[in-house]
This record gives sequence, C-alpha cells and structure tokens, in this order.
Amino acid sequence: MGKEPRIEDLERALALKRREVRLKRWIQEGRLPVESSAPPPPAAPEPSSLPPDPVYHSEVEWEERRPRFRVRLPRPSWSAWRDRLLLAIEIAAVAGAMALLLFSWQTMRGMQSEAVAARITPSPTPLIQAVVLPGGHRPPTAPGGPAPNPEEIPEHLRALVAALPTPAPITPGPRSPTRIVIPAIGVDAPIVPGTDWEALKKGVGHHPGTANPGERGNMVLAAHNDIYGEIFRDLEKLRPGDEIWVYAGGQAYRYVVVQKQIVLPTQVEVMAPTRDPVVTLITCYPYLVDTHRLVVVGELR
Repeated sequence: MGKEPRIEDLERALALKRREVRLKRWIQEGRLPVESSAPPPPAAPEPSSLPPDPVYHSEVEWEERRPRFRVRLPRPSWSAWRDRLLLAIEIAAVAGAMALLLFSWQTMRGMQSEAVAARITPSPTPLIQAVVLPGGHRPPTAPGGPAPNPEEIPEHLRALVAALPTPAPITPGPRSPTRIVIPAIGVDAPIVPGTDWEALKKGVGHHPGTANPGERGNMVLAAHNDIYGEIFRDLEKLRPGDEIWVYAGGQAYRYVVVQKQIVLPTQVEVMAPTRDPVVTLITCYPYLVDTHRLVVVGELR
C-alpha cells in the first residue's frame, strides 16, 4: 500500500491552487499588470498520489462561476405616463358627475319645498285680543255683556273687557272651516265662526282672526265638554299620532296630534300665531269643574 497523504500537504496544495486561480482572475480583470520579465513563480510539486477532493473542485467552480448582479430600475415610458394621465382624468370625471348629481338632487328638493310652501296660502297675523281662552261652560252674567264669564277674567282687566265693543257678525269665507272629524274619540261636528257663548251652542267655534285649514298659522277651535252636546268631552283621551280632520267645504286637511297640555284660562299665548300650519283645540277642564283649559295641538301632515 502507498503512503497516505497528510492533512498539511492537502491544505498546502489547496491554498496554492486557490492563489493561482485568484491571480489568473485578477490578471484577466486588469487588477494586476502582466510583467513578461518576471519569471513565473515556481509551481509547487503536486503529489501524484492525491485523490480528487470534491470540496476543492466545488470551491474552485464557485470561485470561477460566481455571477455579478446589477439592479436596474425600469425607466417609465411615455405609454405608462399616458395611462396614468388617462386614469386621473377618469377619476376626476366620475367625481364631477357625482357632485353634479348631488347638486341637482338638492336643487330639486329645494324646488319641491318651495312649491309645497307656495300651495299653502299664508294667513294674516291674527291679533289675539282675548284675555281668557274660549270654551268656558258658564254663560255671561248679563245680556250683551262680554262673552267670557267675568269671574274668569282677572280683576284688573274686567273694566277693559267691559268697555270693548260688541263684535260684528262674522261671515265665513270659502276657505273657512266647516267640519271637524276626530276618529279616535268619535267626534264629527260642524264648525261655526266665532267662539262666543252663542256660537258654541251650535258646534265647534273657529276663533276670529286665526288661520283657516291648510294655511300657515294657528287655527284655534273651541267647544264645550259638559254642555251643548259635550263635543270635546273626550278630548283628554287623544294621544300623539291621533288624526284630526278639518274640512273647508269639500276639501279635507289632515292634522296629527303632537302636544297636549292643561293651562289656566288666562294663558292666551296658546292662541298666538305660528310659522307652521297647526290646529289648536281648546275646551274646559276638568269635567264639570272647569277651572282650567285643556289644549291639544296638531300639525298639518
């Protein structure tokens, strides 16, 4: 058997081979000048009995075939810029179309609101001259005296009320209320002009100077709850959402209950004008005692 190679000999031979490969590569790359006069380095004798080393061959192959990578960024072409510009134009066009549609919708809504407002004839601002609310259940103490019972008028205003002239008869117009229907409490009664004692004997009274059905403003209607038919006997049973139908001839107007309150007879502010079309129903309260007034307010729908 031959002599086994030593590890030192193998390492020395591998280092020499690596050095030779590096020198060749540097000369090819121009990193070392080639001197013709310089004698080549003596080649180290290679052992004839060295077996082929797989690690050596793989390292030499890697050293010789190692690639060089360069990152090259793509340069945008004119077609790419054109596509981007067209995309931006399309986005702007879609946004403009949506804004135009929104503006048109808001304009149409405004025009519809104006048309509805134009169909509602504004009523003249009523002058509330009463010192007590209508609907009292006791008659005046003397013929020709003031319609409200003097006992319900504050003492400091009684002389003023007594000095008021007798109101002239009221002639109803074509838009004046003529009938009221409240399905929730079974009311179906005529409406007459005025809220004095004689008028409330005939039905539900329409307070002079207040709005007509469908008009902007406060339409005040009053009736008794314990005499002359007890038309508003069950007015306290109304709840928010109940319907109140007021007719002007053959035309019906639908109001919906939104408020109910109990006030003193002197709280005439409940008859004040309003910006929206509403109906205010007034009667005495409580039943057969009648020291206060029950007020129900409905909005036109």
